[in-house]
Amino acid sequence: MAHTRTLRRRRHGRILGGVCIGLADYFGVSASFVRLLFILSCALPGPQTVLYILLWLLVPLED
Repeated sequence: MAHTRTLRRRRHGRILGGVCIGLADYFGVSASFVRLLFILSCALPGPQTVLYILLWLLVPLED
């Protein structure tokens, strides 16, 4: 049976809501890399903060 990836916020190792570390796990990259991308993207105009809050509300916590 194939293992399917699911996007989940982690309970451990998170800084704020667990969104960045959950995205890092899902895409197989470093959590620091995702956090750095998010912080750098905040310097650009766009809905980054709103997207983060939506992911925080909509993505379930890991079991």
